[in-house]
Amino acid sequence: MKFKYKACVVGGCGHVGLPLAITLADAGLNTAILDINEKAVKTINSGIVPFKEIGAEEKLIKVLKNKKLTTSTNNSIISESEYVVIIIGTPIDRHLNPKIEDIHKVTRQIIPFIKNGQTIILRSTVYPGTSRMIAELLRKNNKKVKLAFCPERIAQGYAIEEIKSLPQIIGGIDKASEKSAIKLFSKIADETIVISLEEAELAKLFTNAWRYIQFATANQFFMIADQKGLDFHKILHAIKHNYPRAKNFPGAGLAAGPCLFKDTMQIAAFNNNQFFLGHAAMLINEGFPDYIITKLKAKYDLKKSRVGILGMSFKADNDDKRDSLAYKLKKVLEIEAREVLCTDVYIKEPGFVNPKTLIKNSDIIIVATPHKEYKKLRFKTKQKIVDIWNFYKKGGTI
Repeated sequence: MKFKYKACVVGGCGHVGLPLAITLADAGLNTAILDINEKAVKTINSGIVPFKEIGAEEKLIKVLKNKKLTTSTNNSIISESEYVVIIIGTPIDRHLNPKIEDIHKVTRQIIPFIKNGQTIILRSTVYPGTSRMIAELLRKNNKKVKLAFCPERIAQGYAIEEIKSLPQIIGGIDKASEKSAIKLFSKIADETIVISLEEAELAKLFTNAWRYIQFATANQFFMIADQKGLDFHKILHAIKHNYPRAKNFPGAGLAAGPCLFKDTMQIAAFNNNQFFLGHAAMLINEGFPDYIITKLKAKYDLKKSRVGILGMSFKADNDDKRDSLAYKLKKVLEIEAREVLCTDVYIKEPGFVNPKTLIKNSDIIIVATPHKEYKKLRFKTKQKIVDIWNFYKKGGTI
């Protein structure tokens, strides 16, 4: 069967789908984006990437102009595509259990448009076993298709570069599915690694949990040193200086975002809540904002203090605020402090102020997200600066 498009990226307007669609199109493959967000589709059609992604906008304009990229809000475009790449992940609920109904719902919605002979690729993080359940759902609906789980592993903001440079993990439901997925990703990735379907699902979760645990280790060490009045940053420098075995030892900071905590909790659910390292990491990382505030309360009368939060996105040089712990800081400080001022160079919200206004009117400033634009800021002499990232290279304790 001849298809109009090589690939259709379902949910293709987001942080995972759009860079992939742009990269496929830039490789010369006729690519379609399917998304229910009409506003986002309109923005993309105008040549604008609706979030910060290095190098994406230039390539987007190019592939729109040469007509290698098409956007749609109509599910029928799925039927015209050889590969259907589904960008629907597995969030967790308020009880920290995975919500697999989202991907099932989307799959049921698009089943009428799936044609025999297509290859279905699941791209976002899923709860282990989800890929096989989706394959069974398709089989029960008499869809003779190939299916693979091929997780994204990019760092937000660097997707255009990393899609090509990082090895692509591929897990297929069978050999034919593996070969089909390799055929597609070999067009854009330098290397592919084939493992089983379930191994691929766990590889993605293990990767994010490993990073989350590493950050928790650094944050726990920071708190241990800080409680004793010792400078963690000096200790870290001493550990890492010309010592190769500590090369990847991370610094302290607010470890958050839409993936690390969520995926760590998915492993816990998968293993009957017997993931003690993961649960410990969650308590440390999620409790870090409370630790900062508790230490400040012991030294300052917060009820009489204006506290400024510098940076609100979940990581530096990024505009994504999902699950950012800066907002947890803000929420607690609104109870504890006289006033809370917030700023971010990439996020505009009602009530946010510019950095100069924040510095002028704050008694205490917490560097929550160390955007590079903040490097040259000048603070008042008597201001308390809480710089857990050691962004300004001055060390110190809270």
